[in-house]
Amino acid sequence: MKLNTLENIMSVLPASRRVKAKLYQIEQYFEKDEQKKLRKLLKTKKLGVSYTSLGISKSILTESDYPRLHLNLEKGEDKEIKKFIERANKVIEEKAKEVMFKRFSIKADKVIPKLVSPNITGMDTVKLAAALQLFSTEKIHLLLLGDPGTGKTEILRSLSEMAPISSFGLGSGTSHAGLSITMKGNEVIKGLLPQANGGLCCIDELNLMKQQDRASLYSAMEKGIVTYDKGKHHLTEDARINVLATANPKGDKFAGWMINTLKNQLPFEQALLTRFHLLFLIRKPNATQFEEIAKKIVTNQEAKQNKNDLNFVKEYVAFLKGFDVKFPKALEEQVVEFSKKLKSKENEFLVEISPRIVHGMLRLAKASAKMNMRPMVMMSDIAKVKQIFEESLKIKK
Repeated sequence: MKLNTLENIMSVLPASRRVKAKLYQIEQYFEKDEQKKLRKLLKTKKLGVSYTSLGISKSILTESDYPRLHLNLEKGEDKEIKKFIERANKVIEEKAKEVMFKRFSIKADKVIPKLVSPNITGMDTVKLAAALQLFSTEKIHLLLLGDPGTGKTEILRSLSEMAPISSFGLGSGTSHAGLSITMKGNEVIKGLLPQANGGLCCIDELNLMKQQDRASLYSAMEKGIVTYDKGKHHLTEDARINVLATANPKGDKFAGWMINTLKNQLPFEQALLTRFHLLFLIRKPNATQFEEIAKKIVTNQEAKQNKNDLNFVKEYVAFLKGFDVKFPKALEEQVVEFSKKLKSKENEFLVEISPRIVHGMLRLAKASAKMNMRPMVMMSDIAKVKQIFEESLKIKK
């Protein structure tokens, strides 16, 4: 518990004015009937008011305190009042957080990507795209394809901690069910895909995927279901997911920079690659990037993440689940022209420019607006999405 500024001021006010100040602070959360009851209980000193904090960093919000009611034990136990307090505190917390979410929404796009694997230097565009994926209720699938030891796994772990619903595991399967489902007697065992239904499925080292899981992955990515058909058992489980996956190339590490050389090292056929809306090619750091990493290590700049920050973001994402975003007609031409430009340079990219990529642009733009709690996509969202796609498609030396 900690007192906020308002509580400090109230502590030096006369008793009657303190009651009024507390009422003013708390009544905003309740309807008139509840306000009357609250007023009476405070005036008769059967209730007390304290202040608690979410314990989040100042970078999230400078103020995260909100009031809580408690029973004044000097006035004796009262079951009815205790029930009222429990119900009231739940209302206060929900409404206080709603106010905080609205305040946070203004800077959410600046703060949330920085919470993604803060100890991994660079990869800012990858972190931004992955953060946006949290906010899309439409399918967006991302693949981080590249050398081992580049921080791909850490990004997956970080996102899985911020997603309200998520699963995390290896492409080879972390249970007998693998990625899909299986039966053990009459028990249904869910794999990574149905475990993440309605959320984010983080699959590390997708190149290790078993052959029997391939059809299930396709089905989940396209239709949002996985099936099981063996013996007398015919099962269908929902797997409405966004996939965030990593994979290593053939030979474990990319060699060379020529586009055809790189294509020959891809671990998947085009049928799987084209199911991803975004593919990032990730290489070992060059000399300049390695110098930045070395400086961070020797100056002991390792970031210590505040678990309360991650929980706050998780609740913020959940709060916005049903938030609807519109894509204005006036901006549609921007996406068409950009897609046309990318298609004209397709031979320079690892993947073909398909309608799926256009869908990905539209969905990421809507996710960008949603992250800031805006009901309409703006030009700034389109600019952000263009930058993400250009960065992901570019083969950089």
